[in-house]
Amino acid sequence: QVQLVGSGGGSVQARGSLRLSCIASEYAHQRGCLGWFRQAPGNAREAVATIAVRPGGSSYYTGSWKGRFSIAQDNAENTVYLQMNNLQPGDTAMYYCAAIEGFWVKCPSGWNDYSYWGLGTQVTVSS
Repeated sequence: QVQLVGSGGGSVQARGSLRLSCIASEYAHQRGCLGWFRQAPGNAREAVATIAVRPGGSSYYTGSWKGRFSIAQDNAENTVYLQMNNLQPGDTAMYYCAAIEGFWVKCPSGWNDYSYWGLGTQVTVSS
């Protein structure tokens, strides 16, 4: 059973920064993809960024936040990070980390492709 623990959310003012962390159980971190998704009230869940969990694994960004957000992994710590800079009120949402097993040439971006989910961490950005 893959276990994910996400953390790092909080309340910041616009243009502030946060770093989200997702600790994955050892099994999850040996292969597959880890991703960060977000969901604002009344909106569908959407992918923010995904990364293949292997050395040199490629990362993918699905929205206009590329350049403000950066996903990275620390294999030794079984952790995937989402660095978020220049946050805007539109980034306010619950952020979830998720995992999928198997080898992927390109990590999928559909939330329903992912089998394992951590509890969300709330990010609130005020203007």
